[in-house]
Amino acid sequence: MNIILGIDPGIDRVGFGLIRHKALGEVEYLDSGVIHTSKYLTMGQRLSMVRQDLRTLITENEPMEMALEALFYFKNAKTIIPVAQARGVIIEVANFKNLEVFEYTPSQIKLNLTGNGKAVKYDIQMAVARILNLASIITPDDASDALAIAICHTRFKEVSSRIRN
Repeated sequence: MNIILGIDPGIDRVGFGLIRHKALGEVEYLDSGVIHTSKYLTMGQRLSMVRQDLRTLITENEPMEMALEALFYFKNAKTIIPVAQARGVIIEVANFKNLEVFEYTPSQIKLNLTGNGKAVKYDIQMAVARILNLASIITPDDASDALAIAICHTRFKEVSSRIRN
């Protein structure tokens, strides 16, 4: 059984989701949430907070792999640089903790969970709840997105495993 850490990167909020990949097509919800940073802190302080909180999360839960949303073009150019900086710290922490990192684009994640590469947030949240057998959707969006990324990764691994065999 393999614990997967899904990460929805950001600088204000880093969503995380932990699932256990139990068997072919079977995943179990473990935990989810958000690492928050204050806009009143310096960029260095915010990145340090992300690093420390993520290290703690990994140490406490011992995931075997990390799945991360790939950086894509943002409509707001002001947000792409801070998100890229946060992603750098997240990848560095994964490397420090000896986790292999897998990246998926938003359209890959949406297509994998819903069958529609242009699905809206609510559709993703509903798919996550259904797949993980949860009574309600996970909030906030960042946490649900992180779980979607982790689920997407398990499915890609399963397909890849079948192709190799």
